[in-house]
Amino acid sequence: MVLYGARQVGKTWLLKEFGNREYKKMVYVNCHGNKSVEHLFDDFDTTRILLQLSAASGIDIKAGETLIVFDEVQEVKGGLASLKYFCENTPEQHVAVAGSLLGLGYNRDESFPVGKVDMLNLYPMSFDEYVRAKGNDVLADTLLRCDWPTITALAAMLEGLLREYYFVGGMPEAVLNFVTNGQPGEVRNVQRKILRAYGNDIGKHAGGETNKVRMVWQSMVSQLSKENRKFIYGAVRKGARSRDLENAIQWLIDAGLVYKVNRCLKPVSPLPFYKDPNAFKLYMLDVGLLGVMAGTTARQILLPNQNMEEYKGAMTENYVVQQAMTIPDMPLFYYSKDNSTMEIDLIVQTGERVIPIEVKAEENVKSKSLSQFVNVEFADQNMKGLRCSMRLYVDQGWMENVPLYNIYGYLRNEMMTD
Repeated sequence: MVLYGARQVGKTWLLKEFGNREYKKMVYVNCHGNKSVEHLFDDFDTTRILLQLSAASGIDIKAGETLIVFDEVQEVKGGLASLKYFCENTPEQHVAVAGSLLGLGYNRDESFPVGKVDMLNLYPMSFDEYVRAKGNDVLADTLLRCDWPTITALAAMLEGLLREYYFVGGMPEAVLNFVTNGQPGEVRNVQRKILRAYGNDIGKHAGGETNKVRMVWQSMVSQLSKENRKFIYGAVRKGARSRDLENAIQWLIDAGLVYKVNRCLKPVSPLPFYKDPNAFKLYMLDVGLLGVMAGTTARQILLPNQNMEEYKGAMTENYVVQQAMTIPDMPLFYYSKDNSTMEIDLIVQTGERVIPIEVKAEENVKSKSLSQFVNVEFADQNMKGLRCSMRLYVDQGWMENVPLYNIYGYLRNEMMTD
């Protein structure tokens, strides 16, 4: 099994916790800077590799009882490729590897064991996971059930937790720090440290694209500040075109540091069939890290009505994308009409249902786009719109208003239903 994910999203902790809970024994090997594994995969004799691991760890490795974990596997030559041979020669032995996409996606000298591994993606913590981290499993379960009467009764509490999440984000170290200490300044220090680590990794892994990757990464806040959020190459560098930056953008996507949401040309199932490859938006992997890059303060985020309408609009849209990305196999797009100001912030497909989504940061929900889209432009599609805002849940027939703190639960349930 390969556990994918950006750095600092908790891959190591998760695999160790899994190994300790589900297996009698675990052999954990950190490949980063580990001289003892430099030549472990010089050949792919899995019998020899297992004997060497057993001798080095002092653990008698038994299939079905022992989990082998290779962490930062991209740091050692042959580590990723060895999984093919474990699968073919010792399929009864359970092996899990964790590695940053910064390395796994760009280790061009090594073949990927296609068809020989299970792959899982790990993202920053979603809002419901943040609620659990705060010690309230019952409340998180209520969100997942979309228990609207109870959610409505607890709206003030949930809104407060959501504003915390806007500030803290879902990076596990930042969440742990806030849950433990409750000091916004310390959380910002953790987040700045994570961003510095990302900057260092770009320099280490991006090769000849380093400068361009840095420019795109540093332009993220200004890209999201635009009213329609559409990625503009010229905002990165004057005169820049697609061919100048496409590799740098793809590098950040593969690294898990940004999410790409393409425009769809027609809001009809299957959405990927109508993908416009030339128009897209980029979002940050984590709303808390976005706040650091934008220079926002705790007061500006934690308290309502702080006169940051444009930023809060971008932040809230980023938040919704971040939640949606954690739902497997759900196509995610946006829609805009040529030669018109009409735009739908996001469009998802849950099974066969296509859902246009309008995102509002607070309770001011005045907008004609969603109504025009559902009731006029595409009335023949019989779509039901979705508005996310700080307002309480209401079903208006042609549209449902879902509180922002319940967008993950709503979309998850729609995927399970369809």
